Amino acid sequence: MKRVLVTGATGFIGRHCLPLLKNRGFEINAITLPNDKIVVEGVNCVPFNLLENAGFHELLAELKPSHLLHFAWVTAPGHLWDSRDNITWLKKSIELLEAFALQGGKRAVFSGTCAEYDWNSSLFEEYKSTCLPQTLYGSSKLALQLVVEALAKQMGFSQAWGRVFYLYGPHEYPQRFVPAVIQGLLQKKDVPCSHGNQVRDFLHVEDVADAFITLLDSDVEGVVNIGSGQGITLKQVIDHIVQRLGGADLIQLNALASPRNEPARLVATTDRLRNELGWSPRWGLEEGLKNTISWWERAMSDVRV
Repeated sequence: MKRVLVTGATGFIGRHCLPLLKNRGFEINAITLPNDKIVVEGVNCVPFNLLENAGFHELLAELKPSHLLHFAWVTAPGHLWDSRDNITWLKKSIELLEAFALQGGKRAVFSGTCAEYDWNSSLFEEYKSTCLPQTLYGSSKLALQLVVEALAKQMGFSQAWGRVFYLYGPHEYPQRFVPAVIQGLLQKKDVPCSHGNQVRDFLHVEDVADAFITLLDSDVEGVVNIGSGQGITLKQVIDHIVQRLGGADLIQLNALASPRNEPARLVATTDRLRNELGWSPRWGLEEGLKNTISWWERAMSDVRV
């Protein structure tokens, strides 16, 4: 029996992973906070605060997972880049991994970030490009990736690290780029933006989740970029949304300053993802944004009601 422990199970990526895990025959234990709710049938909710509780070994001894899928981390926009919570999550993640390995866990997959790379590079390839994080978030994730890789060799379990680029879709934080544009246009409000020439690699969150589950249910080890491999400017993303919703006059380019040291281009090299995992995205950007807009229309209508 494949028995997986999922952290961050109600988060942006984690919530989309649960039905996919069920379809692949995993027995699912999902760590949740006391007020979190999971509506996927057959998922065992495990109320446990990873930051406040220290009983990792007792928890893992009771659940005895064969697989670990770890998403839990500080994620709030405007807070995650330099928050000292990153250091706390680094420590807690190592404790969790040690407990998993000591209880006989076989395979662990963790969520990383493109912020681990040197953003001055022109190529972002797993074991060829330089990692030189510019933020505490990226530094903490990179430190954890190195520990995961080293500990796996020492303790004999299989590991992989999904290095996520840019994602969007249902349940994203409202303050982030795609939701902010959609909400502004739906509300007929001005949408202040930067210059919009930044090139980014966007992938629908359901595809991100599917890539992680494919990685978890494979023998591929080490760092794997999770992205589309295709670059698109932020202005082009805005244009796709405007084509659906109208409101071109509400888009205010150059109204916001770009962050200092912001990279001009961040696009994943996806050879490992496509060739070793045999994975490719289901959602194109146009259909993915259509799906996302529909979700926000429903969500905002529910709030008004």
